[in-house]
Amino acid sequence: MGDKNVQVLVVGAGLGGLSATLFLAQRGIDVLGISKHAGTAVHPKATGQTPRTMELMRRAGVEDAVLAGSAGPMVIKVAESLKGQVFTTILPEDEAPDFASLSPAPFGMASQDHVEPVLLARARELGAEVAFQTELVSFTQDEDGVTARLLDLPTGRLSTVRADYLVAADGHRGKVRGELGIDRHGQGTLASHIGIIFDADLTGHTVPGRSTLYYLRNQAFTGAFVSLTTARRHVLTIESQPERGESVADYDDARCAELIRLATDAPDLEPKVLDVTRWEMAAWMADRFADGRVFLIGDAAKVTPPTGGLGGNTAVQDGYDIAWKLAAVLTGEAGPKLLDSYEAERRPYAQAVVDCSYSNYVERFAPQLQGPDVPEPIDYLELGFGFRCRSEAVVLEDDDDSMENPFSPSGRAGYRAPHVVVEHDGEEVSTVDLFGRGWVLLTLDPAWNDCGVEVPALTDPSGQLAAKYGIGDRGASLVRPDGVIAWRATDLVLDPAATVRRVLDSVLGR
Repeated sequence: MGDKNVQVLVVGAGLGGLSATLFLAQRGIDVLGISKHAGTAVHPKATGQTPRTMELMRRAGVEDAVLAGSAGPMVIKVAESLKGQVFTTILPEDEAPDFASLSPAPFGMASQDHVEPVLLARARELGAEVAFQTELVSFTQDEDGVTARLLDLPTGRLSTVRADYLVAADGHRGKVRGELGIDRHGQGTLASHIGIIFDADLTGHTVPGRSTLYYLRNQAFTGAFVSLTTARRHVLTIESQPERGESVADYDDARCAELIRLATDAPDLEPKVLDVTRWEMAAWMADRFADGRVFLIGDAAKVTPPTGGLGGNTAVQDGYDIAWKLAAVLTGEAGPKLLDSYEAERRPYAQAVVDCSYSNYVERFAPQLQGPDVPEPIDYLELGFGFRCRSEAVVLEDDDDSMENPFSPSGRAGYRAPHVVVEHDGEEVSTVDLFGRGWVLLTLDPAWNDCGVEVPALTDPSGQLAAKYGIGDRGASLVRPDGVIAWRATDLVLDPAATVRRVLDSVLGR
């Protein structure tokens, strides 16, 4: 790679980095993504996409490709083993969560090693450059941009990249956060785990057509079992004791096979062990998510226990959020002040994700830690659909910062714009599918039509749009590219066009 200038340099090509790269490219931004690794993830890692994440996959044009790697709904239990005593059932075999009233997108169950190549291919298709085996050596920033020195690992060649902005998606051990001197706080390392990927025929031990996740509290070990979308492939993760000198080397094929038999209650099973790795379960939050022209996303910004499956989803959503905001600034639609809303909105959400996941960790893995320092459980649906963004990129009607019940949305600014089926161009569509390209004004009154933003011609046969958005027959709701309500009027105002222009100037920082 030679010296070059780009608008955005993305360091890291995991779920967060590839999402940011893809969505920047989709908005016409000249973006370079780099990763020191040889390619995308080879291990399953994060599995599962919430409907909110799948809505973003739809906007990226990769929904079908992600779903192609998805298994059926999950069975989640806390148990002694697959056939042993069950302590808690979180999602039973005979139930499947139904999100149809909340989103037009389904729940995905693809693993990270499937999703990352999908995101990579789409990013490149949209014009992004992504270079693997390329390491960030150093960077400096000034008032006008960021200068980065990159090392091509196969050749040892150094190059310089000048970018307007840098997005750090280089993980919890990444270089960028450390170089910026941004500290972390939180519960820290919770446990060290040995992850065993193996192939075995577990017919009769897992539920047909279902993904299986068991948190295991066995007399011999604490860990988790996950069935993957690849036929016969599974993961067993075991808490290890590195402080006692234990390492990956202590988990040879024979020991792994015995642990697998204990976990699956299959004493005669002959599993084929494919890989054994060590990883840490932790709960961390960066003290800041931004520094000048540098922004932290994904695990560079926060590390969350996998109990709840929210880490990868949050990384994708971080990538989308910083992408649309950077694009708005770089294209002149918004002023640089809009970028202040990234930390203001995403950091409180990340804290809620970490708190929720840590609470789940204690309940599912470590009940002995229960106490006043453990955050109260957070409703999964409220966190996914009812979180309120509070920043200068929304015009708030009140000081309420609580999560709301997504089945009873208020339509207030800062909350996600609800899913409502309306008629548009003679077809039934979800309001959610109207968002993503730019700013949208939802209204049933043509008096709002010439306001300088997209105003889809809608009819509301069910009356749900007027009710769920709180706009009646004459009001309007201004929705950002991320599907968050920026402002609303509950009735027609005196000068709609001038009012909307003033609101846009305010929330876009111009």
